[in-house]
Formats: sequence, C-alpha cells, structure tokens
Amino acid sequence: MPHLHPQATAYNRRMSLLPVSQFVGAILLPPASLAILLVAALVLHRRRPRLAMMLILLVALALYALSTPWVGGLLQKSLEIAPPLDPAALQDVDAIVVLAGGSRLDAAEYGGDTVNGFTLERLRYAVRLHRASGLPLLVTGGAPGAGRVPEGRLMQRVLEDEYGITPRWVEDAARTTWDNARLSAPLLKSANAHRIALVSHAWHLRRAVPEFEAQGLAVVPAGTQFASITLDAVSDLTPTPSGLRDSAYALHEWLGILWYKLRSLSSEGKP
Repeated sequence: MPHLHPQATAYNRRMSLLPVSQFVGAILLPPASLAILLVAALVLHRRRPRLAMMLILLVALALYALSTPWVGGLLQKSLEIAPPLDPAALQDVDAIVVLAGGSRLDAAEYGGDTVNGFTLERLRYAVRLHRASGLPLLVTGGAPGAGRVPEGRLMQRVLEDEYGITPRWVEDAARTTWDNARLSAPLLKSANAHRIALVSHAWHLRRAVPEFEAQGLAVVPAGTQFASITLDAVSDLTPTPSGLRDSAYALHEWLGILWYKLRSLSSEGKP
C-alpha cells in the first residue's frame, strides 16, 4: 500500500468530513434550528409546559428578528472587514482573484449549468476592477455539490461570452474557501503574483482573507454588496424572506469562521 504524504492525508481527512460539517451547519442555522426547537417544545408541552412555552416564545422572537432586513444587515455588517476598495489601491496589486459563489443547475434559459446570482455579482465587480486597472484575473471554484461543470469553468464562460474577457488562470477543483486559497496560490506564485485583490461578498471576506494570507499572499480585500443598517422605513423592521436569508448567510459565515478556528487549533502540532 502506497504511503500518503501527511499533507495529502490531512486533505483527505478534511474532505471526508465535509458532508458531515455541511449537515451539522445546516441544522445549527435557521430555519432548521428554529424548527428543531419548535419540535422540542411540542414534545415537552405536556410534561414541561412552562419550558415549552419559553421555547415557543424564543422561536417566535428569533424568527421575527432574523427575518427583518435591519437585523440581517446588522449581522452581515458585523462580518465586514474593510470599506469599499479605493481604486488607487490596485496600483500595488499583481492580480485580481474572484471566488465562486455557487451555480445554477440546468438553467433552461441558458441551455445548461451557469453561475448563480452570487457568483455573477462577484464577476461583475471583478470586471469593473479589471477594466480600471488592466490586472489579470484568476477565477476559482470547483463543483462542491452536484454541479457537472466546475464553477471556475462557468465563471470563465461568462467572462469570455458576456464580457469579452479571458481570465489568465482558471482554478476548477476547489470545494471550500480553504481550497480556493490552497489551490490558487501556486498558480499565482508561479507568475510572480504575490499581492492580490480578493473579490467576494463583503460578508465573506472575513473568512476568506486569512485563508489566502496563510498561503503567503498579501491580500487587499475587494468586497461587493455591502450591508445596509439604516432604519429608513417601517419595512426595515418588517419580516421578509430576504431578511431571513441575509441573517442565515451571516450566521453561516460566523459558524464557518468558528469551524476554521477549531480546525486550525486541532491541527497545531500535528505532522
């Protein structure tokens, strides 16, 4: 039996845990976590009626708060690590790196798989930076779910077909943000690109930037879709599906940051 390199063994261990971590993350986040609490309240309502009522009230309050655009904005704002990028900061940058944000499978109007809204928002901003600076683009993303075409290739297709831009590098094997950094760094360093502008949603960069810095790259955060926390109208405190979505994404990021921290601590001292 061939002997696996320690780094390969560590990578295989992480990939084997990926479905488990995704499942655990899903049940810890709303709305699944709120539904679990509600079921617990229904089970306890005869033996522990006061506890059951407290759980029901907790679920109701949490669902209301997390569904408001204002709370969703606050949670996303708590993740932002830098203001919108000053174009002058690109003068000392060697390349622009764009992180995939997901794909749409079997999009009928496009005749197959294509990028989703998140990825398209990131690509659009990256194109803006590219045209302002002339810097080369790297797109990164594999097929973490059931996608048949890696997200990196879908991003390349959109850039070429819709913007007339060919990315210099296409990384198409990454399944996680950690992979994005680990697999993109060698491509960049081989071209002597050591300082990058990292394009993603502003709420994602708190987790993404340290992963690229850990690979020996200097990173300039280039966020898009910054959150709003203003209270301009009653609608900001009115529950909406988009408010719950924003809260869920923000909580997912904080959970991911915690997971990365725990993973880092557990790997310290291991070969």
